[in-house]
Amino acid sequence: MKNIKNKLLIKGLMYDVVGMATMAIPLVGPFLDLAWAPFAANKMTQMYPGKKGKIASVLVFIEELLPFTDIIPTFTLMWFYTFVWKKESIQEEYIMEAEIVQ
Repeated sequence: MKNIKNKLLIKGLMYDVVGMATMAIPLVGPFLDLAWAPFAANKMTQMYPGKKGKIASVLVFIEELLPFTDIIPTFTLMWFYTFVWKKESIQEEYIMEAEIVQ
């Protein structure tokens, strides 16, 4: 079960890096965000099922579209919210979802 938490963290870190990398590309970066925002929102919903995942997917979508907000590590913050601050145990929905996402 701890392995699933680690996989979610690693995937979240990778998605955050990709989202932040678009800031480094002058002139083209904002246009890449237009393609990245729906993809990131979809991945957030897949990684964190339920109401919290849907709310987080809307937040990541908005965060990716707004200028100068790419620095916010939304996926990592969601992981900390889910497993550290709220101290949720890994429920079956995370286990099933993690198996599907793999």
